[in-house]
Amino acid sequence: MSTVPVIDVHPFLTGSDADRRRVAAEIAAACEHIGFFQITGHGVDEGFAEETYRAARAFFDLPADRKAEVAQPSSDVVRGWSAVGAEGLAASMDAAAPGDLKEKFDMGTPDVPDDPYFGPEQAGTHFAPNLWPSALPEMRPLFERYFVEMGELSRQLMRAFALGLDLDVDFFESRIDRHISMFRAINYPEQLTEPLPGQLRAGVHTDYGSLTIVRQEEAPGGLQVRDKTGDWVDVPVVPGGLVINIGDLMAEWTNDRWVSTLHRVVNPPREVAADSRRLSLIFFHQPNYDAVIECLPGCLPPGEAPRHSPVTSGDHLLGKFLKQVAFDAA
Repeated sequence: MSTVPVIDVHPFLTGSDADRRRVAAEIAAACEHIGFFQITGHGVDEGFAEETYRAARAFFDLPADRKAEVAQPSSDVVRGWSAVGAEGLAASMDAAAPGDLKEKFDMGTPDVPDDPYFGPEQAGTHFAPNLWPSALPEMRPLFERYFVEMGELSRQLMRAFALGLDLDVDFFESRIDRHISMFRAINYPEQLTEPLPGQLRAGVHTDYGSLTIVRQEEAPGGLQVRDKTGDWVDVPVVPGGLVINIGDLMAEWTNDRWVSTLHRVVNPPREVAADSRRLSLIFFHQPNYDAVIECLPGCLPPGEAPRHSPVTSGDHLLGKFLKQVAFDAA
């Protein structure tokens, strides 16, 4: 499997047990061979998704000083706006590269419960307050709805993951019921000047959590995945489709039976770079901060030791965040 398959998940969401197991098997095969797939039949309203896109574009079109009113507060509080070049994803892999040619806006869980589990004494910054631009009051309800809908879709995909791994369909429920996920809008602006050597729209990296949901748009300079032969494969835009990939924690849960695949967002060709703006909506699903990620039943071959030491979801995520903003831009 050297291409990213397209899987209709509608039968999993609405069909019989046999339908669910068939779709789960397709998903498991994709996770094992390339770590990426696209889904259709997911039920996310296209008109609503376009509204969310328009709100994101409107935010990124604001003057820099207005966006800076909701700037990311610190390296460990991933909320609000970060400017072009402020983050280098390659650094999460301990690689040196210039800052990425993108700007972003992040939000976390809306409507955080008034419970000590979610407070800073126990949770640290994982449930930090979201930041909203006063200039665009319509942005908050759209983004919050998108977060909730992607959270539910992620829950359904985790149920498919469980079946694909021959686990009870509800195996992951207690590990993701207070997830520390993030919704991120990314603007890849037109490239009016040539990038620095080694500089990309998003540097080579793997994602950090359980799974990622990406809604991308058609524009020059897009998402690429590295397959098992080492070749870079374009991920085409499927109308109405969503790109799904698994992250590091899902790979560790499966003892690397499933692959957290290297990917990147490449620069557009120079001849079209001045008209190449691209915007993506990305949901990073991350298990509960205190969920212990360790080799799952059935993923450890007889006589072998697990490839990874147990780690909590929250500690893993925080370590990656600190690397990506403290990168060496040389």
